[in-house]
Amino acid sequence: MELESNYEIARTASFILSRNFTRVALQFPDELLKDSTRVARALRDKLRSSEDNVSDKDIGLYVMADTTYGSCCVDEVGASHINADCVIHYGHTCLSPTSTLPALFVLGKAPIGVSDCAENLYNYVLTSGKPVMVLFGLEYAHAIPDIKVAVSDFEFSRSNGSTSRLDLHFGDVTCSVMDPSENSKTSNGNIELDDGFTANQGSGNLIGTRYSIGGLSWVLPEGHYIQEYLLYWVGADNAAFANVVLTFNACEIVRYDAAENVLVTDVSLQRRILKRRYYLVEKAKDANIIGILVGTLGVAGYLHMIHQMKELITRAGKKAYTLVMGRPNPAKLANFPECDVFIYVSCPQTALLDSKEFLAPVITPFEAMLAFSRGSQWTGAYVMEFQNLMTSFPVEVRDQLEEARFSFLQGGYVEDYVSEETSEDNGDGTLALVKATEKALRVVDSDPQSVIKGTAKSGAEYFAAHRSYHGLDIRSNNSLPEPFLIGRTGKASGYEDEKKQAGEFNESANDK
Repeated sequence: MELESNYEIARTASFILSRNFTRVALQFPDELLKDSTRVARALRDKLRSSEDNVSDKDIGLYVMADTTYGSCCVDEVGASHINADCVIHYGHTCLSPTSTLPALFVLGKAPIGVSDCAENLYNYVLTSGKPVMVLFGLEYAHAIPDIKVAVSDFEFSRSNGSTSRLDLHFGDVTCSVMDPSENSKTSNGNIELDDGFTANQGSGNLIGTRYSIGGLSWVLPEGHYIQEYLLYWVGADNAAFANVVLTFNACEIVRYDAAENVLVTDVSLQRRILKRRYYLVEKAKDANIIGILVGTLGVAGYLHMIHQMKELITRAGKKAYTLVMGRPNPAKLANFPECDVFIYVSCPQTALLDSKEFLAPVITPFEAMLAFSRGSQWTGAYVMEFQNLMTSFPVEVRDQLEEARFSFLQGGYVEDYVSEETSEDNGDGTLALVKATEKALRVVDSDPQSVIKGTAKSGAEYFAAHRSYHGLDIRSNNSLPEPFLIGRTGKASGYEDEKKQAGEFNESANDK
């Protein structure tokens, strides 16, 4: 019964049957993979025994693990390998919007001492002198209704039955089901997200400012601002908490550690991260070659953000290269020593890489906007979700970005000048793509003595010209490298030397 409750077997089966899905991907993080076979078996039994299952087709369940990028995001690429109709995502999630596949999120039920948490919260509200906003890791969402009741009981019992009212507010889980086909779209094809704009709440007439972060959302009354609130975080010191600390760095923040049943009031270590990020922004301003790291292939809008980063870098007179390599690490990025800095386009909970061990800094799209936009200054505000940056560029930059359009036929962004030159290309688009690449490489070179200025026709040629080590170069008397053959050439089924030997053997046999 505990397995069925924690993994919400009945709810998951209802979701699959109500939408007539026949191929379902079950995505588990590494720490929950041990339960995957039992969950799949219980879910299969529930689907077969359900009265709602009137279809004769057997529903295929496919377990996914070892995601290419962060396990908190829906792995749409992995699901597409088995032509899945939907993804059931288990465990910790950032609730980043999906691009193509519908998803159901099973958040899990982490253990927590409800009474102890409620008592700490009640005491802190009384002594803080500020309104309190309770935010939490999504794995504790199941306990929030009980915590609310427990706090009300403390309030009633300790006020001798009077009806005093604590200035206490709670965030709400944004959603547990995500379907891109049902979401409203913006003009650039990205899912419309709440990001601090004025909105109505519920059926009442309350007008205020809506905030959202890490799958939580809340509305503050008109005239109230989040800086005025104390944030009470329920959960672990993880990426979700770091996201909150950076985004709301002007707020006083405390954390209730549910695993240790203790209230942590010192979050200075997390705040030091902000100083480190500011240092990386200043260092990135001196970069000439920037690598854009693709950190997700499923979060809605990632292609648009990559394109905006390219435009931003090019207008700053620098060179940009897009790199797809899965989860980055120092060894992988060391293969690109030409890059002075890397921009990591990913979900907000995997965007912060501790790049102390890397040869070059790794920054976020928001930090890149500060580093490469002329006249930009850091006001202290910090944005983790790159969807919120889509409308944060200067007006002149946004207007120029609208010149590019996304082509689903070509699988990428198509510039206007490409279509103008396709008439010279015999209809296959190859020449236009080559010319577009050449135009993209025509960037002002900061080094007038550069030996490759105006000669690089591709990213590979540019990297090759800048490398001091080119692999195995056989040199004689300090002369230029000469072709030198080591090993065999040809196909494994018959190398060239083997064919030659076979020919000589046949000739000798005929002579006999």
